[in-house]
Parts: sequence; structure tokens; C-alpha cells
Amino acid sequence: MPVQWGATRSTPQGVIVLSESSAAVVTATLPAVQANGEAITGRFYQRMFAAHPELLNIFNRSNQATGTQKAALAGAVVAYAEHLTTGGSAVPWGPILDRIAHKHVSLGITATQYTIVGRHLMAAVAEVLGEAVTPEVAAAWDEVYWLLACELVAREARLYTEAGVPENGSVWREWRVTDRTAETRDVVSFTLVPADGGSVPGFTAGQYTSVAVDLDGGRGQQIRQYSLSGRPGANHWRITVKRVRGTDGAPDGMVSGFLHERVAVGDTLRLSPPFGEVSALGGGEPLLLVSAGIGLTPAMSALAHLAATEPERPVTLVHADRSGAAHALRHELPALQERLPNLSVRLWYEDAAGAELAGIKAEIAEGLVDPKQVPLAPDAYVHLCGPVPFMTLVRGGLLRRGVPTERIAYEVFGPGMLR
Repeated sequence: MPVQWGATRSTPQGVIVLSESSAAVVTATLPAVQANGEAITGRFYQRMFAAHPELLNIFNRSNQATGTQKAALAGAVVAYAEHLTTGGSAVPWGPILDRIAHKHVSLGITATQYTIVGRHLMAAVAEVLGEAVTPEVAAAWDEVYWLLACELVAREARLYTEAGVPENGSVWREWRVTDRTAETRDVVSFTLVPADGGSVPGFTAGQYTSVAVDLDGGRGQQIRQYSLSGRPGANHWRITVKRVRGTDGAPDGMVSGFLHERVAVGDTLRLSPPFGEVSALGGGEPLLLVSAGIGLTPAMSALAHLAATEPERPVTLVHADRSGAAHALRHELPALQERLPNLSVRLWYEDAAGAELAGIKAEIAEGLVDPKQVPLAPDAYVHLCGPVPFMTLVRGGLLRRGVPTERIAYEVFGPGMLR
């Protein structure tokens, strides 16, 4: 359990900050922790998985193999420590904590697991930094960890309650595959209904579900999140999965490969309730949906929802892909355009030669997206989804064009979520 800090403080605005003594210690030792962050988190994962191999069923093994997970954890701990030592003014951590909490509950993370993580993380700090970790240093960094953990546990408890997950209950529910559609060579859609015949939970366009699969050969469980790509309020869910092919030494996607190769109509999958704090819809203002590759899934869900609920709303869809043949779900656009008279579509293809746009009314350009050429209505709400470098490029361009930060929402899966 966390230690008790009698001097932990709150600012007049209610922001939790470190006790004065711990803040001084953390400020002094932060450069050493930052310089050794990946060594610390690498040792942390080794220790924790050796003591608790069952946790390998929760953590993404592909991110472990590439080192991105330990880099992300190191960056998060250092960033949160900086946040605490500046009195909460340096980084807007509320939205970041909400994003992490949604990811955690979609994995079924429990409060007791924070004790396991804290014990092995602090032990890793001591092992890597050695004699520099005095009792005062250990206590200060323990305080940093538990302030972060307690904030997340509180948020996650609320999310579990809102999702109807009982205390100490499981997030997982069996769903049956009723349809499987090959969208492109590397993209497949699965239509799912609850295997118990019960009701289909509602969701908001932009939310996702976690999918847990048991790998072949007794390799255990792995979990991935997939945006819900169908219409909210339908009598089924749909996920659209791109097969991840390893490049530059990275492994092929374990879960996407399993879903592509092994899952057929009639099979069952374990899914979590819908989670995700980012809405792809905004509040009724002009909507700009910007996506790349498989990041189009929340945008397609948003368009399907608007076609049924706000058909007159001005909407612009900007989508980037490798080619017309790689553009998944594009066959749904003509029907959506008929039902959404104020929908305009702008497509960027790396290779636009021979692009077949049967029935689609769209402007098409070749090459990478140019943020200066993205159509932008005044007061538009913007939703981005795609690879992190793509979203960084587009978001930066929109900010330079005067779009306020609070009107740009984006979804990030995996270790890049804190960028």
C-alpha cells in the first residue's frame, strides 16, 4: 500500500503537488532519473514479469520487443514528476490521465496491480541508481508514483462504475462473429453480437473496444484496442482490423495476425465495454474528420451516426492512404454522401494512379497531406486519427492556421499516447 505523506499539499485550485521536502529531492534527482529512465523501466519490466508472469497477458508484447513500452513508461514517469515539481502548471495532465485511465479500464487493470507495479518500479530505481538512492530519495520518488497511481485509480473506479463492471468483476464478455468482410488485402471487418443474446451496449463514435485473444501454442493472452467502426445504436458492433506486418526488425502483429488468420463467422471473441474519452462528433458545429490508413474507422462511425441523426450538418472528410486499393471502407462513401448532402470529401493517395472512386464525389490529390490545403470551416471541431507522425503534422498545421487546441481531438493507441 502507498506510504502516508503528511505534507502532501494542494494548491488553491485543488491541484495535488508534492510535499516540499519531496519536491526538493525530486527536483535534484530528476536529471539522473531522466538520464537512466529506459534502463530503470527495462529492469522494472524484467523484475515484474519474472515475479508475475501472468501480467504478460495484459502488456503488449510487441511493444515490449521493440522497446517502445519502456521508453513510454520512462517518459511518463519523468513528465509526471516535472508536472508535480512545477505545481501542476507545466503540463495539462487532466486530459492525459483521463486517456490513460480509459486505456487501463479497457484492459481490466485493477487497483491491486498498482501495488505490484510500484514495488518493482522502486526496486528497479534502486538497482540502477545504486547508492544514490538514499532513504530520502526513495521516499520522494515513491510519493511521485503513488500520487500518479491514486489519481488513476480514482478515475478508473468511476469508469468501471459507469460501464456497469462490478467491483472486482471482469470487463470481458463473449461476442459472436456474425459476418467477416475482406475490405482490402490487409484489412478485415468483423460484425459481432453478444454471445449471450443480451443487449448491445451503446457507444459514441470515436470510442473503442479491447479484444482479448488466446494465442496459439499456449503463448497466453494478448489484448489490443480497436475503434468501433459501425453506427452507434445498431444491433451489432463492428471492428475493422488492419493486419500489422513487421518492418525494420519489429515483429508482425500478434493479435491482428490471429484475427486475420484464425477468426471466422461463428467464432467468439472476448470484448471489453466501449471506452475512450475522445468523441469524433463534437457538439454540432462544422465537423472536420482527418484520418490516415486504418485511422479512418472512427470517422466512418461518425459519418454513419450523423447520417442517421444530423444529416444536414456540414462535414468534411479528409483521408490519406497509400492508394485507392488500400483505402478500406471506401465503398460505403457513396451511400453516406447521398444521406449527408453537406459532406465533402478530400482524398490524398501516395499513389493516385488508376484510383477507382466508383460513385464517390471527391477531390483527390497525390502525395502526403498538406495541412495548408486541408479544407477548414470557421469554428470547426476537428478529429484526427492515424499514425502519430501524421497527426503531429496535421495538428501542427491546423494550430498555425489558428484552430484552438481545445477544438482538435485526436486518438492515439499504444505508447505514443502521451505525445
